[in-house]
Amino acid sequence: EKAQEKVFSQLGMWRELKEQKPDLVIGVGGCVASQEGEGIVRRAPFVDLVFGPQTLHRLPELLERNLATQRPAVDISFPEIEKFDRLPQPRVDGPRALVSVMEGCSKYCSFCVVPFTRGEEFSRPFDDVIAEVVGLAERGVREVILLGQNVNGYCGVRHDGSTADLATLIRYLAEVDGIGRLRFTTSHPQMFDDRLIRAYAEVEKLANHLHLPVQSGSDRILAFMKRNHTVLEYKSKLRKLRTVRPDISVTTDFIIGFPGETERDFEATMRLMEEMQFDTSFSFIYSARPGTPAAELDDDTPHDVKHARLERLQGRNLEMARALSESMVGTVQRILVEGPSRKNARELCGRTENNRVVNLDAQGRGCEGGHSVNGHQAPGVQAKQDSVALQPANVGRSQPPAMSRDAQVPRAQDVQERPSRDTRTSLYSAGAGRSPGATATDDLTPVGQFIDIEITEVRSNSLRGRLISPRQALRA
Repeated sequence: EKAQEKVFSQLGMWRELKEQKPDLVIGVGGCVASQEGEGIVRRAPFVDLVFGPQTLHRLPELLERNLATQRPAVDISFPEIEKFDRLPQPRVDGPRALVSVMEGCSKYCSFCVVPFTRGEEFSRPFDDVIAEVVGLAERGVREVILLGQNVNGYCGVRHDGSTADLATLIRYLAEVDGIGRLRFTTSHPQMFDDRLIRAYAEVEKLANHLHLPVQSGSDRILAFMKRNHTVLEYKSKLRKLRTVRPDISVTTDFIIGFPGETERDFEATMRLMEEMQFDTSFSFIYSARPGTPAAELDDDTPHDVKHARLERLQGRNLEMARALSESMVGTVQRILVEGPSRKNARELCGRTENNRVVNLDAQGRGCEGGHSVNGHQAPGVQAKQDSVALQPANVGRSQPPAMSRDAQVPRAQDVQERPSRDTRTSLYSAGAGRSPGATATDDLTPVGQFIDIEITEVRSNSLRGRLISPRQALRA
């Protein structure tokens, strides 16, 4: 209800603009538009365009129709492959990229509006996804995140008419030249099967991280939610996964205060969180979505009780996440360097396999041997004349040494230098991020590279690290 009312509140403010400028075109798009449809025009007749998530590509035609007829144009249908065929080439903005592989959901959880606003599950053709990722890799992308409302329900048609599941797609994408890391989100526990678990065992480029929403630790509440799995089934799948990836980071979602949730139900959720040792979670107080079955359920739990439960769960989960971060101090992690830190242009930032942001000094202060390192020429920063460029250790390996598949995580002092690879320097870019007038003895930057670092410190929302073995980089 809040989302709908926010839309209509905004439209109320825009109405005055429309009165002042009659030629102004007002459009409403997205999930609320898909859910409300013609209701938006009835309630706000000055709106010109209404389109859903699946008809965004039809916006030019809708605009032409509106201008020609001077009547509102509404299209909230669910075309399938048409949308993917007509979207522009994906934009590359850094070494990570999001790739949609499927849309919609056919699970019909009682609280969820997605099947009604985005339609049933539809997967992009297998070859189309491969072609898009190959193109992204050619443009410098090194990590790909596969997206879908129920991404592990992916079932893409291949050129020979057969179908491929998500595990098969992951195996093929891992062979794409230049791609060093793969992730996927968001998954449904019911569809998390043994084939995906085997992919975690055998595909080293599949990140040591999984987001698997559970929503509640109570079987009774899961039944009300129509999640079609039990707590025991969920735990069994994670235990199987951890036999092949003992140190995998698992994150999840919780809905707190679902209609009928008792204190006993909530305590079951807290026990599940402790037992599964979730890294982090997205947790919210239940909010009814009009048109969903759960919106019709009696909800007599006071809001302050729900809020107290949420605070308790989030507080404990933050403690668990902090403990995991602290356990990483002194370990070697592989990060993908994404560019300058948002908060400090003198620092570079990257991301670990378990999805933590790590910042390290772009000038190399604190690195072994006392070198001043010109890793990334940050805006407005002048490098010292005795600086040397970095050669990241073990570039090109698909498996980070820190995220080993056994229980032991290597410490920094146990890591030895590995042989260089001639291909690694081709990923460096010259002069990236330099400001006018900035000077440097060497402009090579590791942005877009996988590099090995030692975690040295835990900060509030990130980690800090240092390169474990700076040395002169080879020039392309």
